[in-house]
Amino acid sequence: MTGPLKSVFGPMSGEVSLHMDAPPEKVWALVSDVTRIGEFSPETFEAEWTRGSTGPEVGACFKGHVRRNGVGPTYWSPCRVTSCVPNEVFEFCVGNDEVTLNNWGYRLGGTGTGTTVTEYYRIEPNLPMRLYWVAFGHLRSRTNKRGMR
Repeated sequence: MTGPLKSVFGPMSGEVSLHMDAPPEKVWALVSDVTRIGEFSPETFEAEWTRGSTGPEVGACFKGHVRRNGVGPTYWSPCRVTSCVPNEVFEFCVGNDEVTLNNWGYRLGGTGTGTTVTEYYRIEPNLPMRLYWVAFGHLRSRTNKRGMR
């Protein structure tokens, strides 16, 4: 998105990088095991593999149990793994089979003394999500970045 639309909608994405005193293999095991998401996320307090999926691979499905803004409402979100390179990247989209709402992921980079973990989100630029972003984007971006830290 460029020009006037970009300035109206703002960046519909964000990321936060942190250094972890652990090798990429150990960090990968944590971020790619969606059943442990409740240990780390301020909003998604549990998740489970669905549709016959049992672990991280492109196309694997899971659902996350979300408490919006950490206080409610509570609902299940269907997700699908879209990128999965062990010890490097784990990404998934949120939405149903017809419509993706947003994407979340982790990029890992070994540093010699641990791992730099970059968690990121990217909102899909369809019209409903653009309108949502105009109304709530500033607040949502702040909440997402605080939660990623």
